[in-house]
Amino acid sequence: MSRSSVSLPAAFSFLWDTHADDGLPVRYRAVHGGRGSAKSHSFAQALVLKAAERPLRIGCYREIQRSIRDSVKRLLDDKIRDSGLSAFFTSTDTEIRGANGSLFVFAGLRTNPDAVKSTEGLDIAAVFEANRVSQRSWELLIPTVRKEGSEIWAEWNPEAPTDPVDQLFRNADKGPPPGSIIREVNWEQNPFFPSVLMQELEWDRKHDIDKYLHIWAGGYVTHSEARVFKNWTVEEFERPAGTVYRMGADWGYAIDPSVLVRCSIDGKRLYIDHEAWMIGCEIDQLPDLFDRVPESRKWFITADSARPETISYMRKHGYPKMNEAVKGAKSVEEGVAFLQSFDIVVHPRCTHTIDELTMYRYKRDPLTDEVLPVLEDQNNHVIDALRYACEGARKALRPKSDAPKVNFVGGDAWMGM
Repeated sequence: MSRSSVSLPAAFSFLWDTHADDGLPVRYRAVHGGRGSAKSHSFAQALVLKAAERPLRIGCYREIQRSIRDSVKRLLDDKIRDSGLSAFFTSTDTEIRGANGSLFVFAGLRTNPDAVKSTEGLDIAAVFEANRVSQRSWELLIPTVRKEGSEIWAEWNPEAPTDPVDQLFRNADKGPPPGSIIREVNWEQNPFFPSVLMQELEWDRKHDIDKYLHIWAGGYVTHSEARVFKNWTVEEFERPAGTVYRMGADWGYAIDPSVLVRCSIDGKRLYIDHEAWMIGCEIDQLPDLFDRVPESRKWFITADSARPETISYMRKHGYPKMNEAVKGAKSVEEGVAFLQSFDIVVHPRCTHTIDELTMYRYKRDPLTDEVLPVLEDQNNHVIDALRYACEGARKALRPKSDAPKVNFVGGDAWMGM
């Protein structure tokens, strides 16, 4: 099968170039940019086509992979099916093999370092979500991929210029390593950009230009020292049977999104595995929106108390276990502090949760630019829903007073002046 029968954005034609930007044979192919640019999908499609053309040994890596479910294997399986190559490739629980001898293997750079070091003879090492890869992992991977003519691919959404992948490929002082092709690709260069994302993109462009520039235009996170949450990671996971789920809802006003988020607590870890999010959601659309979250009618939902009429509507339309959040002085600050006390693990399908954990900030002094102990009131719709979801747990785990109890000993009480 030739690659001409498969459509890819023209911006990714560099994946077939034989020489790098400096004229040397290609060693590195790296692409950075914002959401909706088709980076990971184009990488996966290109890898499948190349493996079908000639026998290749390909390693697919993320920083964290606790199981094969955490890998990009499902994405590759989808590309194999969509390319009409299901009869050519055999996909097992742990690997993908081609009829010509091609092989795909999967590992976590941090979680499976021995598996990475033991992988010999790689033709291509493809690193997905490279912005999350540590310097130590790069130092492990690069010398491991040492076969003559071997390549290292990397795709990522930039966060900070100090991140190891940006220091490796985008350092203005040092320049990229020899044999590098570095490209920036954003949504405008994706002819297959889904219309469902356009509404979200336009909302961000009109209401939060910093968020638009980072999430969609591939820019760095500005003022990262003011970020509220730094205690989180993105991992694929499945919660075990018997998990107690907590759900929180935030209501949209006109142009703001309505949100439902599902989470669970396990020791010092807070897992977030599902979200529903919609701009301009009418009240009669809310039940269908919330049904996107599994078992949302089964579990208690704590919702923003500012819209009692909406809570009443939802109770009458399949959500009788919905209750109102208790607001009060410092409730926002206390709720945020409670979330900050956990190691938060977010499933990658919760894209709006990831956006807000990235962009939610403290205010800055307009004169000195110093970070203030005051929370900004934006990029917090999912965060508010998450606070509501954890409200009951926060109150249950609230430290008890250390004041001593009073014990009355003896007979009748005596009162005197």
